[in-house]
Order: sequence, then structure tokens, then C-alpha cells
Amino acid sequence: MRVVLGVAGGIAAYKSALLLRLLREAGHEVRVVPTTAALEFVGVPTWEALSGQPVTASVFDGTDTVEHVRIGRQADLVIVAPATADLMARAAAGMANDLLTATLLTVTCPVLMAPAMHTEMWQHPATAANVATLRGRGTHVMEPEVGRLTGADTGPGRLPEPEAIAAAALALVEQPERTADLAGRRVVVSAGGTREPLDPVRFLGNRSSGRQGVAIAAEAAARGADVTLVAANVDAALLPPDVEIVPVESTADLQAAMRERAGRADVLVMAAAVADYRPATVAEAKVKKSGDGLVIDLVENPDILAGLAREARPEQVVVGFAAETGDAAGSVLEHGRAKARHKGADLLAVNQVGNGSGFGDVPNAVVILDRQGAVVGEVEGTKADVARGLVDAVGALLDTRAAVDVPSELSAGATTLPG
Repeated sequence: MRVVLGVAGGIAAYKSALLLRLLREAGHEVRVVPTTAALEFVGVPTWEALSGQPVTASVFDGTDTVEHVRIGRQADLVIVAPATADLMARAAAGMANDLLTATLLTVTCPVLMAPAMHTEMWQHPATAANVATLRGRGTHVMEPEVGRLTGADTGPGRLPEPEAIAAAALALVEQPERTADLAGRRVVVSAGGTREPLDPVRFLGNRSSGRQGVAIAAEAAARGADVTLVAANVDAALLPPDVEIVPVESTADLQAAMRERAGRADVLVMAAAVADYRPATVAEAKVKKSGDGLVIDLVENPDILAGLAREARPEQVVVGFAAETGDAAGSVLEHGRAKARHKGADLLAVNQVGNGSGFGDVPNAVVILDRQGAVVGEVEGTKADVARGLVDAVGALLDTRAAVDVPSELSAGATTLPG
């Protein structure tokens, strides 16, 4: 496979030399395209020695073969690592003022960017907007790792390890093609975590990032569904393309948005982490310290999933999530079985949270239960892996119900349906 490795000007460029070696050892042909700033960190001789290919950052080299167009046209995969704030800004703006950005404008193959920058730069609204723009155009942008940065700084912005970048990039071209098995279906997915206001400044919330719900929405859309994502406080940079986004804040907002759209949906997926309780009253002004502590009266929020399951049409599929930790009263699965029978959803994905699993940009593992609490499937891996397995289960249930609904005059004595 022909891979273009773009390298922007950051201290993490040295890791890209390790990434290059991994790709070469896996048998891929790699053309390194650095920016001029990148060559201040790792020089041309290193890139040429490791890649076995000529290296330049200028659009004026190789003009006889129109390199700035040819490189992109011939690529099967493009990886940009590190992708700095400057590089992503120029790519989002469609600029072509060096060989790398010109190449990015000519490629039609998958593109993966692995960001690396200081925390303040990654979290700046301009960078978030640029990431959202790139993702909206189909570029795959990894989340940076949290860890030691340049100097004494620590936080999100660290370049992912070369092995992780290589695995994510190669998965883009090696994953099996999805079928359009959800074409014509309407799917509504909730994601994120609701927030219940205490005063104009504070709220009660949870740790959900919304990544699992976002992955489910993206998977359903990739398989042909008309998807609406009801996003409760989800980072805009995570939101997928080709999906209608409905932003919400509180549990009441989420319930209203889901009920409004439930009547037109074939599938409802409640992946959002909903606050079980809310403050009984919301202060009009910021609550000040008194030195005597603070007592907050809480009232129970409505059970959105149980309500959707109760009101569902016979042919509608309702899916819920149950994040559990297990305790003295029972295991994660035991709590999940009880919740499945109580909620009444067609499928309930039970996942253990904490200890590096569940919430955030970490692996996930779910056990899929039916409404009686019986295990019908298990999926683990990345959020995308779990989304794929869950949507597979939804598709199978839709197919089963479609088969049951076949009119008797067509199914009686026939092995195939006409048309």
C-alpha cells in the first residue's frame, strides 16, 4: 500500500520516525512529506534513509512530474503526525502553501490526522472549529493523549503512540465495507451527559463524554440510516458528519427532544448518561459559601428509557445503556438483568465503567441483553467496535420483525418473496 506520511512542525516529530519504521516493516511504501518547520526537528537525511524515498517540503521541487498533484493521486492512505494547530488550520481553510497542504487537497483516499500541541491550543475554540470542519469533510482526527508535554506542562495534547496511530490509520483502509442494511430507516440516538442546574454557575452532572453515542450515530449513518443525534453537552469536535444534531442540556430537554422524534423513528438508542436526580430548586443567583456546609434537596428525574419503551410501537426497536460498577448487592451483569426487566427496552447494553473502561476516550465492553435479561451478544474494543456490534444486533432484530410481519398470503407455501 502507498502511504503518505505528512509531518508538521512540532517537537513530537521524532515519534513520526518510529511510525515510519512501523509502516515500512509492515510492508508499506511510505512517502514522507514534511513541512519546512518539521525539518527543523527531524532533517531530510533521516526521512530519506528511513523511507527510501526522496523528501522535500517545497511545491517547486519535482515540477516536471507535478509532484504536488501526483503524490496525492497515487496515495492509498495519508497520515499526518504530528498534526499541529497551524497545519490543521491551514488544511481546514483549504490552503496549499506547501507540499503537504497541496497534497491534502488532491487526495481522495482516507486521511488520518494525529494532533499534537499544548493543551491551551487544543482546547482553543479556533482549533475545535477547525477539527469539526475537517471531520465534517471526512478527515479522521484522533483525540490527543493526556500526558507530559514540552517542558513541565501536562494535559491533553500529547501525540498518540506510533503503534496506536498506525493501527487507527490502517483500520481505515482494512475494515470491511459496511452494507446499507439500514437504508430507509430513521434512527434517533442520544449521547453525552445531562446537566442539572444548581444555580447560574454550577450544575450536577456525570463523566460521560458522548463518544459511544456519537460512534453509534456515525455507524448507523454509514449503513444508510437517516440519523438524528440528540447531544447532551457533547464536545462539538466529536460530532459526526451526515447526522442531524439536536443539542440539549438537562434531562427535561433530552426527554422532550427524544419524545418529539420518537413517533417518526424506527430505532431509538438511549446512549446518553441521564442524571437520576435534579435539585428541587434552582437558585437565581450564585450560591455563596457560608461556612456551615450546604444541603441540596434532590428530586428524581423521569426514566426516559422506560417511558420510550412503554410508548414504543410494536415494530419499533428501543435500545438502552446501563453503566454499572457492581457492589455488595450484585455484579454488573446482575444489576443489568434487573434493569433490563424493569426498563422494558428491546435491547440493553450493559457496560462496566471505571478502571480505564467506559467513560471517555477509552475501550469499552458491553453485554447485550433482551428485555427478559437474557444475553444475546457481547462486544468489546474501541467505541467504534462496540457501535458496530450493537448496530448489528439492532439490524438483526429489525430483520426478524420484518420477517414476522410478512403477510400470510405471501409467506404460505413460498420459499422466496416476489420482486
